[in-house]
Amino acid sequence: MAVKDGTPLPDVPAGTAGRVLATAHGTPGQPVLRDLGTRLPASLELTLAALLLAVGVALPLGVLAATRPGSWVDHVARVLTTAGVSLPIFFTGLLFVYVFYFLLGWAPAPLGRLDAFTTPPPAVTGLLIVDAVIAQNGTVAWAALRQLALPAVTLGLFAMAPIARMTRASMLGVLGSDFIRTARASGLAPGTVLITYGLRNALLPVVTLLGMVFSFLLGANVLVEKVFAWPGVGSYALEALIASDYAPVQGFVLLMATLYVFLNLAIDVLYGLIDPRVRIEA
Repeated sequence: MAVKDGTPLPDVPAGTAGRVLATAHGTPGQPVLRDLGTRLPASLELTLAALLLAVGVALPLGVLAATRPGSWVDHVARVLTTAGVSLPIFFTGLLFVYVFYFLLGWAPAPLGRLDAFTTPPPAVTGLLIVDAVIAQNGTVAWAALRQLALPAVTLGLFAMAPIARMTRASMLGVLGSDFIRTARASGLAPGTVLITYGLRNALLPVVTLLGMVFSFLLGANVLVEKVFAWPGVGSYALEALIASDYAPVQGFVLLMATLYVFLNLAIDVLYGLIDPRVRIEA
C-alpha cells in the first residue's frame, strides 16, 4: 500500500481499516459519541438559526399575503417561495459566497464557525454565539454571528418557502370561517381578530410543517456545511461514508432518529399549548 508520492505504508489488517480511516475525519482513538457530541452544537446552531430566520420572515409574510390576496405582498411571497423551492441549496450557497464575499467583501471567508484570528469562548452550551454572550465577549459574538449569517440565510431560504405557503393557505381557510365573521361583526379590533382568532387557529398545520422542515434542514445542512466548511455532524458523517468507516455513520443515524423522536414530542406539547382542545380530546 502506498500514497501518491510513492512512499510505502505498512499493511493494515482488514479489521482495523475503519479505525485507521477514521483519522481522516475524526479524532484518532476517540469514541464516535464524543466526536458527534463535539460537532452536534455546530449543526444545531446552524439549523436553529436558519429555522428562526425562516419563521421570522415566512410567518408574517404568509399572514400578510393571506389578508391581501392578489396584492404586491402576495406576489412577493409567491416569488420568494418559488425561488426557495426552485434553487438548489448548494447553488444558493455558492452564489451568496461569490456575491457577498468575493465581489462585495461584506461577508467573512466561508471557513467555519470562527476566523483564524478569533479565540473561541469557554464552552458552555457549544453554541458559539450563546457562549460568547455568556462570557460577555461582544467581539467573539459578532465574529460568530458574521460567520453564521450566510449559511443560515442559505438554509433559511430553503425553509422559508413551505412555511410561507402553508401559513398563507391556512390563514385563508381560517379567515373565511364563520367564527371570524362573527368576531368582526361583534366589533372586535382587527388585530384581535387576526392574531387571537385567526393566526392561533391557523398555527396547528404550520407547527406540523415546522417539524417536517426541521427534519429536512438537518439533512440539507450537509450541503451547506460542505460549501461553508462548517464543522457539523452532516459533513462528519459524509466524510466517514466516503472513507467506508461505518461506525460514525451508524452513530449519525442513531443521533438523527433520537432527535426526531424528541422533535415529535415537542410538537405534541406545542399542540396542547396552541389549542387546549387537543389536550381535552386526548
